[in-house]
Amino acid sequence: MAVALGYGACLPTAAAPLDEPLKPLPPVPTLDAATVELGRQLFNETRLSVNNTKSCASCHQLETGGADKRPFSLGFDGTPVGLNTPTVFNASLNFKQFWNARVDTLQAQVEQVVTGPMEMGNTWQAVTQTLQALPNYQAAFQQIYADGVTAANVQNALATYERTLLTPNSRFDQYLQGNTGILTTQEKYGYQRFKDYGCIACHQGANIGGNMYQKFGVMGDYFKARGNPTEADLGRYLLTQDEEDRNVFKVPSLRNVAVTAPYFHDASANTLEEAVDVMFKYQLGRIPSAEDKTLIIQFLKTLTGEWAGKPL
Repeated sequence: MAVALGYGACLPTAAAPLDEPLKPLPPVPTLDAATVELGRQLFNETRLSVNNTKSCASCHQLETGGADKRPFSLGFDGTPVGLNTPTVFNASLNFKQFWNARVDTLQAQVEQVVTGPMEMGNTWQAVTQTLQALPNYQAAFQQIYADGVTAANVQNALATYERTLLTPNSRFDQYLQGNTGILTTQEKYGYQRFKDYGCIACHQGANIGGNMYQKFGVMGDYFKARGNPTEADLGRYLLTQDEEDRNVFKVPSLRNVAVTAPYFHDASANTLEEAVDVMFKYQLGRIPSAEDKTLIIQFLKTLTGEWAGKPL
């Protein structure tokens, strides 16, 4: 479609966004630049951990999908943590944080990770004392916050930075925004199969997940088949002691899923193909044709977005 300008000239018009159940990522928010920069420094600051060995970036590696290539990240003492590290990219769009969705905000997530005995192992009193003793941090906090270095302000700065860690402009986002030629016919078929098989029932919204709970093993006993049960497999049951919450987790986002292997809370799937097989068997109770599985995987690969102006 074009708009005539006279004398035979035409100006292309912007394509209309598609009316689809999935939505494009919102733009990266414009937040206070000084707070974002302070949060970025803190995100990479190993002195948040008790022995100066771990930063947020140690496990949330922004150059490789915002997660950790290890099945289980190593805590401050070198011991593996109990759950696979989810990506920090687009985490601000999740309705809760952590696999078992035990906190509501990014600030609360930061608070627990810093003091977690399996993660950074520190105390907030020690963190604030450490940062107050460093002139560059002392000055930065005083510039931004009237009360300077406090636990709440450290958490606020980190959460502010993390809100900028969105990965827009995936090919699928461009498709949703009206550039329908950006996807191949096979990728479009894959998106249709994703909807037809019911994957979209749990992986919804702009983050294509992250906005509801679901039992792992709706259509079969995944944990019995996998074997070697762990306490972490109990999911939200550990919080609520409600039998209905046994093996229930926050549904993860599928954005950038092609670059965030291994998959699931237990890191049991090393490849996207394995993960799709598990989802079909234990969540949908269906066996897709080989063609449909291939098409869905091709679609999932279109969900990889950009960070800092470059594809992940």
